[in-house]
Amino acid sequence: MKKVLIINTHQFYEGFAEGKLNQTMADTAREVLEAKGCEVKETYIEKGYDVKEEEEKHLWADVIITQSPVYWFGPPWIYKKYIDEVFTTGLVNQSLIVDDGRTRSDLAKQYGTGGKMQGKKFMVSLTWNAPPAAFGDKGQTLFEGKTVDDVFVAMTTVYKFCGAEVVPSFSCYDVMKNADVENDIVKYKKHLESLV
Repeated sequence: MKKVLIINTHQFYEGFAEGKLNQTMADTAREVLEAKGCEVKETYIEKGYDVKEEEEKHLWADVIITQSPVYWFGPPWIYKKYIDEVFTTGLVNQSLIVDDGRTRSDLAKQYGTGGKMQGKKFMVSLTWNAPPAAFGDKGQTLFEGKTVDDVFVAMTTVYKFCGAEVVPSFSCYDVMKNADVENDIVKYKKHLESLV
């Protein structure tokens, strides 16, 4: 039985971002994965968390999914705080990562090979106002041909640095001007099939 941790990073902004879509996507992931026989644990960062418990959840999980809105081209700041606290604890305790992979006697060793999360998968699921046409097209002014995975490399690199396999992300696009939640849920269910 696969063990899955779903981290909801939503941060509430009254009259602007209530978190309903991110909760819907987190619920969809839980329902699909439980139906496939997975054991699922969840963290909703804004509701509070215990750092040691979150470290333990990361050790327990085979698959970690971060469900996040995109605020100013990244996750909410509370997610960065969460990552700093959980992964620093995981470094101090030598549970998620030992070091950066290099040693003083072998500085040429690959940087980013000191993680202990091998065999785990990490996926990002996002809700954007950006339309899908904004990505993967060098003619687009803002992202200049970058994909969603390129744009979110800072987020996924944390897990890769610690040894986890980063799998392709999922996005709900254009959620403020042209939302299509029903179709997004159908697509997300199909995307989740590849995880377990």
